[in-house]
Amino acid sequence: MSGSVRDACITGLGQSEVGRRLNRDPLGLTIDACLEAIEDAGLTREDIDGIATYPGGSVPGAAGFSGAGVVDVQDALRLELSWFTGGIELPGQLGSVVNACMAVATGLASHVLCFRTVWESTAQGAGRRAGIGGSYSRVGGPMQWTIPFGAASAATWIAMFAQRHFHEYGTTREQLAQIALNARRNAARNPKAIYRDPLSLEDYLSARIISTPFCLFDCDVPSDGSTALIVSRREAARDLRKPPIQVEAVGTALRGRPSWDQWDDLTTMAARDAGAMLWEHTQLRPSDVDVAELYDGFSFLALAWIEALGFCKQGEGGPFIEGGARIALDGELPLNTQGGQLSGGRMHGYGFLHEACVQLRGEGAERQVPNDPRVAVASAGGGPLAGCLLLSRP
Repeated sequence: MSGSVRDACITGLGQSEVGRRLNRDPLGLTIDACLEAIEDAGLTREDIDGIATYPGGSVPGAAGFSGAGVVDVQDALRLELSWFTGGIELPGQLGSVVNACMAVATGLASHVLCFRTVWESTAQGAGRRAGIGGSYSRVGGPMQWTIPFGAASAATWIAMFAQRHFHEYGTTREQLAQIALNARRNAARNPKAIYRDPLSLEDYLSARIISTPFCLFDCDVPSDGSTALIVSRREAARDLRKPPIQVEAVGTALRGRPSWDQWDDLTTMAARDAGAMLWEHTQLRPSDVDVAELYDGFSFLALAWIEALGFCKQGEGGPFIEGGARIALDGELPLNTQGGQLSGGRMHGYGFLHEACVQLRGEGAERQVPNDPRVAVASAGGGPLAGCLLLSRP
């Protein structure tokens, strides 16, 4: 069999309750999102013949990082599957959706239920946010070179990329702040967002530093919630409830070393390669994009994606976002319209794809991008893992 990702489309969207310390069963959140996506598409459980998820059922040592896996959902919904996948070694969190696109394009399935659930906020309890490093008596692999320096968290690793970008290109904290300030303005229009109170530049600059140059507002917000969507074969989507969103192209390339600290250019990350690949498989160009939903686990990641996707030249991300006008809802590149992960909550990649489809459908309500957007890009991942999808409304 052969096929193209352009034979795939997104036909259903679902999202559970989203919040801080909801203290709900994560499988319950997952089923809420999945049933909503199936209903939104106008399908039944009997129509679903595939499942794709990231990162699978559990990730040792990462409390709340996964709320459900393939087996959990297949059993809870009593699905009869022809194809499924779940795993952590993917090109970013959206790699599971790319896999689903390939499955429907090659005839392995007709309607694939894709989902991602997090419950980190509840799992971490009432204390401060936990680092991903944990406690170690003996470590191997890449961590053996970072743990002795106390660098157990991605907050430290990605801050070093940001600091190098600052050094090479003159990027400033005032410029980087616009990612967080824009996210908060958009979150104020999103009833599901975690943080909706106003945030000023003064608030940002006076916040405590987490890892230079990142302050508290440069770091995403652990939350509880689940996001689901249906990827369908284009021929099987013709008579569904809502017009399908076309998958135009994907970017999954990894052409540098798969390393946090041995990348060939420490002002970029794997987003550089994934972004380049995206445009190699479409006649559309960056100037055609009406909405950008770009991963902001830390603010610098969104800036890195802006450069990687060619919205400006490498090193020019700081001036591009300066003042925030370009990335505002009514700007030339509306960014993270639901509040991103910095204010909307850490839905870990899937939230961006969900929001991109919401915007292309014109269902954004108060946060809807004006002028009838027709092309959107969604991305996820940082460091040595990255993936992105280009979507269009036929």
